[in-house]
Amino acid sequence: MRILGIESSCDETSASVVSGTADAPKLESLVILSQDVHRIFGGVVPEIASREHLTAVVPVTRQALADAGCELRDVEAIAVTHAPGLVGALLVGVSYAKALAHALDVPVLGVHHMEGHIFATALEHPTATPPFTALLVSGGHTMLLDVPAWGRYRLLGETRDDAAGEAFDKTAKLLGLPYPGGRHIEALAKTGDPARFRFARPMLHGGQRPGDDDYFDLSFSGLKTAVLHAVRASADLEADKPHIARAFQDAVIETLVAKTLRAARAEGRTRIVLGGGVACNKTLARAMAEAASAIGGEVFAPTPRLATDNAAMIAAAGLFRFEQGQRDGPTLNAHSSRPLPGLIDAGAPAH
Repeated sequence: MRILGIESSCDETSASVVSGTADAPKLESLVILSQDVHRIFGGVVPEIASREHLTAVVPVTRQALADAGCELRDVEAIAVTHAPGLVGALLVGVSYAKALAHALDVPVLGVHHMEGHIFATALEHPTATPPFTALLVSGGHTMLLDVPAWGRYRLLGETRDDAAGEAFDKTAKLLGLPYPGGRHIEALAKTGDPARFRFARPMLHGGQRPGDDDYFDLSFSGLKTAVLHAVRASADLEADKPHIARAFQDAVIETLVAKTLRAARAEGRTRIVLGGGVACNKTLARAMAEAASAIGGEVFAPTPRLATDNAAMIAAAGLFRFEQGQRDGPTLNAHSSRPLPGLIDAGAPAH
């Protein structure tokens, strides 16, 4: 089985060819074209993103096929991100995928972007398979999931306001750092004094108990406000920047690690899988691995190209959905928001 994946949910135009089976996917090619134009504005401009996708989607797809050493006639199905994301950007990928599938007379499958992130790590780590605890951290989402099997997801907790990636970007902007801000915050934090500033760990305190509404949930809006106050109060911001960056990153990472370990213990999982753009943060991956070792756990983190928005994860998830019998057609549409498919009730059996 060979499947072509297309991703255009935000500001990366990506195409990928994946073959094999859902249990043993083989990455044949992956092309990602990031839209650097948004750096000028300090964030993604939806209309510009859509126009950039229109320009890039055809050459990116051609390059992915060339890198895989195959042609369009060798593709047996097309998987495309159809939710969630910027509707205009999604529509470019969905429209192109549907037209291509019609011309080739092959099935088209709509894939949920966040489900793609769940599958991404397994493309590099064959043992990053269910059951596991998944922490998905990106610019638009922060979710804690129990994954008893592919296609079955129990949502344990999520952010109640801002995503972790958004908090990184907004903090970077406050500190005068480029967009996207994650890697710049991490680099700056390396030279910061952890004792110079300290921010509260949001929605994390000793009084929380299993069953509490906030036991697994997260929040980063207040942390952004704390950074804003620290920036405004600084008498020498240039000197304080690395210390503020360190304090911010420490607060985010400590919170994410603590909540994830809570989830793993509660569900009896020893495997933890990270996904999403923030999973590129090496400090987070190291801290998670150190904490997981206390419960005999193992942490799997994707490399940057599979942590960012990419079509390989969409193809891998599409391969699974194809094997499950999913087929979409001309009515497939783009959606800015849509529930993760396969969600099971929190009280339902894990198997």
